[in-house]
Amino acid sequence: MRETVISYAFLAPVLIFFTVFVLAPMIMGFITSFFNYSMTSFEFIGLDNYIRMFKDPVFVKSLINTVILVIGSVPVVVLFSLFVASQTYQQNAVARSFYRFVFFLPVVTGSVAVTVVWKWIYDPLSGILNFVLKSSHIISQNISWLGDKNWALMAIMIILLTTSVGQPIILYIAAMGNIDNSLVEAARVDGATELQVFWKIKWPSLLPTTLYIAIITTINSFQCFALIQLLTSGGPNYSTSTLMYYLYESFPIDRVWLCQHYRCLLGSYDRYRQLCSI
Repeated sequence: MRETVISYAFLAPVLIFFTVFVLAPMIMGFITSFFNYSMTSFEFIGLDNYIRMFKDPVFVKSLINTVILVIGSVPVVVLFSLFVASQTYQQNAVARSFYRFVFFLPVVTGSVAVTVVWKWIYDPLSGILNFVLKSSHIISQNISWLGDKNWALMAIMIILLTTSVGQPIILYIAAMGNIDNSLVEAARVDGATELQVFWKIKWPSLLPTTLYIAIITTINSFQCFALIQLLTSGGPNYSTSTLMYYLYESFPIDRVWLCQHYRCLLGSYDRYRQLCSI
């Protein structure tokens, strides 16, 4: 009983902070989304706000773009990070440290600096991407990667992927260090193939790490904002607008109820990610 009380005493500051600044505002935001309110009135209108929201073509387009970013980035990040980590883990200590530094560098680099570099890469006139593709005879004329609605979202997704794989690679390398090598060697002696060793021995040990990586990558994809704001401002024709950017654009207009509800929801997810990393 005494240990239980002590445990809750240590958890109390975090739980109080989470309840007061995350959970309570999220619940309040959800409740007030059913009302039409101002400084002087508070009128219950049911689902009218949500009906109006889903009738907004910009919101629907932003929702679709966000779902595309999540579906396109999460599986790629997980699979690519797992592959790179498995290859890096087999290297010697010096090479392993070097590769970890290289892949983690975009994570610690400021988003503005990364965006400026990619803006130069995507430049339709002097960008290196168009130069390489034209030199390789893959394309015949320059492509406006950020100005063409057919390419803009894919260009944003590529940047999101390059800045999202660093941390998962480090986590996978650390998780592979916790796998019992005696089990791997015993399985190989018994004639198991590399695929069987991975699926039967390594994958169960990597599953908790994979779940965590999938969660944080999903959250980061939903919260994609800086790239959109600095590169395309949601254009062209809202082809790169996401829910976070829609929230930013909607705040000065009379969609405050949506801003409150969505911000509280994202805040709770972000706090969950922080709690998972404790």
